[in-house]
Formats: sequence, C-alpha cells, structure tokens
Amino acid sequence: MDEPVYLDYNGTTPVSEEVFEAMVPFLTKNFGNPSSSHWYGIEPAMAVRKARKETASFLGCSDEEIVFTGCGTESNNHVLRGVLCCSGTPAGHLITSSVEHPSIMEVCRYLETLGTEVTLLPVDPEGFVDPRDVEKSIRPDTKLISIMHANNETGTIQPIREISEIARSRGILMHTDAAQSAGKIKVNADELGVDFLSLAGHKLYAPKGIGALYIRKGTELPNLIFGASQEGGRRPGTENVAFICGLGTACRTAADDFDRNSGIMRPETFFLTI
Repeated sequence: MDEPVYLDYNGTTPVSEEVFEAMVPFLTKNFGNPSSSHWYGIEPAMAVRKARKETASFLGCSDEEIVFTGCGTESNNHVLRGVLCCSGTPAGHLITSSVEHPSIMEVCRYLETLGTEVTLLPVDPEGFVDPRDVEKSIRPDTKLISIMHANNETGTIQPIREISEIARSRGILMHTDAAQSAGKIKVNADELGVDFLSLAGHKLYAPKGIGALYIRKGTELPNLIFGASQEGGRRPGTENVAFICGLGTACRTAADDFDRNSGIMRPETFFLTI
C-alpha cells in the first residue's frame, strides 16, 4: 500500500535536514562536556552559547532569559510548581483556563492536593478567554496566571498581551505556553508582556526531548532540581548539546522563513490552494 500522508504537525514535526546536520557533530566528534575546562569542552560550550542566542533572538529576549529544558511539559511544570509550591510561601491561588494542555491541567490537580486553589476560566464558543473574566477572578492571594498562547486542538489565539497587562497592573506573574504558536505566528516575549514562556522543540522541526523556558530578567523562580551551575543554576545537569543545537537551528530557520511559512498557513491561503 502507499505510505500514509502525515497531517499531524501540531502533534509533532519531523526533524528538518538543517537541524539534523547541526546536531550530528555533537553526537560524534564534538562529544565533550560543555562544562569541561579542557579542549574537548570548547566547541560544545560555544555551540550552546550560539543556540541560546538563536533561541533568544527568535523569542525577542536576551540570552540570559533563556533556560534550556527537556520539553515543553518540563517548562510548564517548572513555572507552575516553582511559583506555587516551591517559593516557601503559602500555596495561594492560580488562574488558568479550562482548555489548557494536560501539562498545565495535571499540574493544577497536583497543586490542589497541596492546598493551592485553582480557578479554571471558561471560554466562549470560539475558544477565547475573556480578559474581563481574568480580572474578576483575581484575589489578594493570586500568585500566577497561566493562559496558553494558541490552543493545540482549535488553534484559537488568546489575547495574551491584554491579560498580561491586567496581571502586571495587579503585581501578578504571567505565564503562557507557546508550544503551538511559535513558528506559526509571531511570538515575542516582551511584546506579549509575559514573565514566563514555554517552548517545545518538537513542534518546531527540532527533535523531541528539548524545550526552552523564557524567564523575564529579575523574575524569581525556584528550582525544581538541584545540582551544579548549568543553565545559570536554574536547570542543573550536563546539557544535551546536540538537541540544544537542534533547537537553536530550528529557531533560526523559523525566524528566517517566518514570512513565507506564516503566509502559507493563513486560512485564506489554504482554501485558495485546495
């Protein structure tokens, strides 16, 4: 039989040829530990720095605001658990939506067992969160608002900038899961006004098993794991250099090809071509 046609790019993308080629040297000859002070650590360390710059440029932020993680789920967990249950203060209140990814919803359920109160906001028939509902839900003990940028099932793009302005005016931290939006629409952390932003490599032609977390400079976020000084001490453990290089390359190529790719993905373009 003929090979099936793959249509689940929102689920995961293949690794692009350019990404694969960027990864190969760090799976073979440049295998050193980037934390090593000897010769074999130089190339890997330089590669990680380059990938961090590429990822930061893609998200419109500075290099030191990027932390490489294992996936988007880890990034989401780090923010929610870090803010709500690792800060050394009472559990508090979290606002999110009823249509979030399981990597948000399941963390909320866990946090509830620790005493966190969670408000799940409804969405309208088109899947939008109403910023007015966000504002009405804020309480004196609200610590975090987490609303995804683009929904993984419906594609609805939430009004993150408007919600972020509400959060900031009330001194509340704001997080968005941008796994589905990055590369499809413009994702600029500063323009969105968020304090935290999650990115998943395998939605962006990088391999599975690599992600990133944007943490606004000056924003405190307790660690989930402890160890050495990698990732500014925020995510200790020897870096996955090859996959980090893959993510950096994917971010750079997504930025370079953004106008062409986003044009192809616009609904009006799609319906004109079928």
